Amino acid sequence: MLEEGLSYPFNGDNALGRIVIGGLLGFGSILIIPAFALMGYLVWVLGGAARGEEEPPAFENWGEMIVDGLKATAVSIVYGIVPFVLMFASIFVAGSGSATGSETATGVLGGIGVLGLLVSLLAMFLLYYLIPAALTNMALEGNFGAAFDLGTIKQAILSVDYLIAWLIPFLLAALVNVVVFVLAITVVGLVVVPFIQFYVQVAAFYMFGAAFGKVVDVSGTVGGTETAASA
Repeated sequence: MLEEGLSYPFNGDNALGRIVIGGLLGFGSILIIPAFALMGYLVWVLGGAARGEEEPPAFENWGEMIVDGLKATAVSIVYGIVPFVLMFASIFVAGSGSATGSETATGVLGGIGVLGLLVSLLAMFLLYYLIPAALTNMALEGNFGAAFDLGTIKQAILSVDYLIAWLIPFLLAALVNVVVFVLAITVVGLVVVPFIQFYVQVAAFYMFGAAFGKVVDVSGTVGGTETAASA
């Protein structure tokens, strides 16, 4: 899987052009719209990989790409509401303890706040694991609601294939972050960073999508059993 993932961004006739465009979108992400376009492209990578397509998608139909990026962002926000609310509530509870002027209240509320923070961090970690599957299902089904088809998504995220596909990019990203940090020290290296990041993102999203596709086919069949896809 790792070898396929690392070679996937170079498949096709216009690999260099795609990497250049992707890197430029990374540069322009501060302008928001390029960030949505980049996210939309990665959603297309997820869908293509899940369908078994050997080449990355082309940069075309930019309007649809941006819309898919907006959908992906909305999916991430919806899934992230609970962890973020819990995190801010925990910080508020921990801080309110000191405002009471009571050492007992400070200790109790502080402990509750710390516990809440730990739970929220665990929830965010789980979301990092779940969201690629949700976005892949959205890409396969072609509708926003499919990102919340928890029955299908659960079948995927509980599979060994998906776990491995998630761990490999996770470790790869950690390694690349070290390389990026070193490169960022120099001006020339800093220019190269967005292109490296795009390459790694495409490779990682391919692995997510390919693993999902082994469990959930394009018609919504999970492990050989038909499941109902959300509209």
